[in-house]
Amino acid sequence: MQASDVNFTTIQFLDPGGRLQRPLPAALASRDKLVQLYRVMVQTRVFDRAAINLQRTGAMGTYPSGEGQEAIGAGIGMAMRESDVLVPYYRDVATQIQRGVLLEEILRYWGGDEWGMHYRHQAEDFPISVPIATQACHAAGIGYAIRYRKQARAVVTTCGDGATSKGDFYESINVAGAMALPVVFVVNNNRWAISVPLAKQTAAPTIAHKALAAGIDGYRVDGNDAIAVFQVIDELLERARSEYRPALVEALSYRLGDHTTADDASRYRAQPELDAARELEPLIRFRTYLQSEQQWSAADDEALYAQCNERVKHAVEAYQAIPEQPPGEFFDYVFAKPSADLQQQKQAWLDEVKRHG
Repeated sequence: MQASDVNFTTIQFLDPGGRLQRPLPAALASRDKLVQLYRVMVQTRVFDRAAINLQRTGAMGTYPSGEGQEAIGAGIGMAMRESDVLVPYYRDVATQIQRGVLLEEILRYWGGDEWGMHYRHQAEDFPISVPIATQACHAAGIGYAIRYRKQARAVVTTCGDGATSKGDFYESINVAGAMALPVVFVVNNNRWAISVPLAKQTAAPTIAHKALAAGIDGYRVDGNDAIAVFQVIDELLERARSEYRPALVEALSYRLGDHTTADDASRYRAQPELDAARELEPLIRFRTYLQSEQQWSAADDEALYAQCNERVKHAVEAYQAIPEQPPGEFFDYVFAKPSADLQQQKQAWLDEVKRHG
């Protein structure tokens, strides 16, 4: 049998026009819960734009936009329990803010201060991983610890489609399958690994097919549909907690912005493709559904955006009020006990800083 003979149907609740295609999951069968899910997406979009503005004005370093991908993180965050562990990559703001991470902490990290990943209200989740796919290995290790301790917990780790081309990814899903680890691997297939399209990364019919080699469950979900993402992740997390059963989820989305603020996607991406993707984006779809089925008004929407903007404004003010990190402090946390050569590097760096004022 060939891989192409296996079909992974894309799970969807809301079609591109915002019409419900199947009954709502019981956990979301109330207007309040649906609005809560929408609020997370709006908050993430508003934060994203503010972060880009900070970078453009020199107040922050390189930043990876999550525009168009908010439904994935929103659905994941709502499905996770407090006792679960998130091992994120760099487009997981929507999940992180649901797990207690402060917006100013995220800004602080992208501002170049690693104390931004020392979360005030979240001691279990891992920090943002910028190296590609290495976080999958960490997730497998956490999953092993949970199984060893016989705990009813699960791990969620995320990555982009480009990460599935790395050995770290394959090794992690393989060991998760071989050792029955409670890990759910979520791949945000936003179609572009920086400038490399999916078609040049893999000959597999879908990313979900990669689950077959690892002997784990594979699923495909519409990543522009927050309800579908929630339902799939919710079911798989429950299975992981109770049966130590790993899974791979391919969430189909599209990166509407540049890969990061250091990128110019117009150099490699056709405008008609981008325009078509904008018509499928998650916030418009979800708002349309709320307006047609949940009595959501234009006034409601304006009030929500105003609240989210106010929250971001306070986060930016808090970020800008944080004292600068002491020069050379980043050397102090590489090892528990600094080595002699590291101390020499620190002193040389401090001397250089002093010379240049």
